[in-house]
Amino acid sequence: MDLSSAKAMGLKRDRPKRIGRGPGSGTGKTAGKGHNGQKSRSGYKRRLGFEGGQMPLFRRLPRRGFNNKNFRTRYTIINVQDLEVFEEGEEVTLQAVLDKGLASMDTPLLKVLGNGALSKKLIVKADRFSTSAKEKIEAAGGEAHVIPPKPRYLKPGNTVKKRNHKLV
Repeated sequence: MDLSSAKAMGLKRDRPKRIGRGPGSGTGKTAGKGHNGQKSRSGYKRRLGFEGGQMPLFRRLPRRGFNNKNFRTRYTIINVQDLEVFEEGEEVTLQAVLDKGLASMDTPLLKVLGNGALSKKLIVKADRFSTSAKEKIEAAGGEAHVIPPKPRYLKPGNTVKKRNHKLV
């Protein structure tokens, strides 16, 4: 340990360096920014990936592949064993699951998976069921209803134009 670190021990952070405050400060005149030029001005920001005019790496490398991650259908997932918190004969929907605190609102679609066992007769309405989940719900005397998908509508004013076909 030296004297400079011992002085700073009681402070949360070092004091900021006051630049451009005259020749006596040691960082006067150009304030440590050299002479003129774009970098010495306020508001200068180098573009991400800029290599001084050289063709940047992201443009030198070929583009490859495609990722469908942004377009996947995402579900709020719940297991059959989690349905035990509901009363006998109760209707289970996404809203009921959210009200019980079994899941947070991640997506507007509900999928039931078959992990665990179910001993109560329930009416479960979900967008998707795994095969084992549907079997377990029906084996307990309940019903598993698949909610039909909602149609995707076009924005007002947009029409789908097909070649050589007239729209009605």
